[in-house]
Amino acid sequence: MNWITNYVRPRINSMLGRREVPENLWIKCPETGEMVFHKDLEENKWVIPASGYHMKMPAKARLTDLFDGGVYESLPQPKVVQDPLKFRDSKRYIDRLKDSRTKTEQEDTILAGIGQVRGVKLVAVVHEFNFIGGSLGLAAGEAIVKACERAVAEKCPLVIFPASGGARMQEGILSLMQLPRTTVAVDILKEAGLPYIVVLTNPTTGGVTASYAMLGDIHIAEPGAEIGFAGKRVIEQTLREKLPEGFQTSEYLLEHGMVDMVVKRHDIPATLAKLLKMLTKQSVREALPVPVAASA
Repeated sequence: MNWITNYVRPRINSMLGRREVPENLWIKCPETGEMVFHKDLEENKWVIPASGYHMKMPAKARLTDLFDGGVYESLPQPKVVQDPLKFRDSKRYIDRLKDSRTKTEQEDTILAGIGQVRGVKLVAVVHEFNFIGGSLGLAAGEAIVKACERAVAEKCPLVIFPASGGARMQEGILSLMQLPRTTVAVDILKEAGLPYIVVLTNPTTGGVTASYAMLGDIHIAEPGAEIGFAGKRVIEQTLREKLPEGFQTSEYLLEHGMVDMVVKRHDIPATLAKLLKMLTKQSVREALPVPVAASA
């Protein structure tokens, strides 16, 4: 035990009224370098006020923002085998899971809920990127399948917000098996005649892009999101060519017909509600918000 560090310094700080400053009190905009007060960023839905840059939004905050009044029923997290391969690299996989659960206060990367969005009942599935990069493993795959089953049972649409680096390598082939499983679950949803909308967020890559993330009836993307399978650098090294400016961004994909619209985060709940009302032949009173135009 270090007596000065663990006893003397805290006593002095408490006597002087000194408080520790949180590390994330100020956040730097990746685009402009502007420092933004964390509370202001949170109140603006994790969008930098000046530049409009869309930061990663926590899964719990996304669900609260999406549903009317922040009220929704959380879907239970399915129980799956933990660390089935007893995987270890620089750190044991089971320890990585414990650390991520402590950091995010979630069991795994997927959160799902059912509620009303502008009066439209739907099931929403959200990736938490801070949980091992939003990677797709046994727990995530099972949660998506269960969410699809709940949507079918409730006869309501399903909306998913992917944010992932792809399949979870610590689960090997068991992770890759979630690609066909989630694809079949989406097919069952569509066979029931229920809408399936994907809202692509930053980043959506790897096995997630190769499965349920690109199977939507409609694909919406947030501005500036990175969307693709392999990384830009890997593609350049393979082709030995320089890729175009803005390659794999939402705007580039919109211009080339890979997504249907790019919509700012503030407009997503209203946009979803109006699209779903049209798809389910309900009354739509207002026009859709104008999507962000693709860059020339």
